[in-house]
Amino acid sequence: MRGPTVAAEAAVIEPHDQLWRAQDFADSLTSSSPNTVAAYSSDIAGFIEWAQRSGITSPESVDRLVLRRYVAYLTTRQFARRSVSRKVAGLRRYFQWLRRSGAITLDPAVSLRAPGGTGRLPKVLSSADIDVLLDAASADDEPEWRRLRDDAVLELLYGSGIRVSELCGLDVDSLDLAGSAVSVWGKGSKQRRVPLSPPASAALSSWLRIRGEVVDESAGAALFANERGKRLTPRDVRRIVDRRSPVPTHPHALRHSFATHLLDGGADLRAVQELLGHSDVATTQRYTHVSKERLRTVYSQTHPRA
Repeated sequence: MRGPTVAAEAAVIEPHDQLWRAQDFADSLTSSSPNTVAAYSSDIAGFIEWAQRSGITSPESVDRLVLRRYVAYLTTRQFARRSVSRKVAGLRRYFQWLRRSGAITLDPAVSLRAPGGTGRLPKVLSSADIDVLLDAASADDEPEWRRLRDDAVLELLYGSGIRVSELCGLDVDSLDLAGSAVSVWGKGSKQRRVPLSPPASAALSSWLRIRGEVVDESAGAALFANERGKRLTPRDVRRIVDRRSPVPTHPHALRHSFATHLLDGGADLRAVQELLGHSDVATTQRYTHVSKERLRTVYSQTHPRA
């Protein structure tokens, strides 16, 4: 399909356009995390651009058929099902807000749903891979400060199951080493207190002893910093995992592994939900499917009649 003409591209509105009020919508998301606000803003801007190219100049011209066409368009672009679901959720929230603010009279997204289908099960590391990730010997030329920081980061991700964004946002006063716990700010600006494993507590104690030599004053009370002394970012965490993991993986796999290993060990589903900071237990239930898959794999590989 031919792309938009120069004139059409020039007509694509910016997120702050007054007709669409996208910036006003973003400003209304005061209870959402910065990552959520950024994702919704990007998603709404993408929809507005698509709508403009289709000749739709304002939200008042959007009906349910237009939204269904847009979801179909996203599917043909081969976005992951999870990404499409997030974009649909953003559209529902956006049009709800437009309706409440009086910008439109009817909400066209009231029953909009993302396409169904089976989502991919989260990647889970084996116990052997976890052991290598956490206990691998240091490289001869690795600076001690980086080893101590990486140990603390990885032990915290796997031992407490926190999100990478939550880890990057930690300050020194988030830790309660005496109480073996850490307080994190999760999605929706909700705070929760999560236990620290003994290895995580030990690694954090070692890191704190030399933290002041690494973290720049401009990073304030940030618990972790990168090579430049600035607050650690998700990209920095990805580099840490890439250096240490024996298999290709992603930092979020440590959170998946944390949850799955707890359930494998007999932990209560509701307790795991609370530890992960899930608002809906259905989100946590997918890890029970992972455990069943793991059991099926072990059975097929080890039982003589499988």
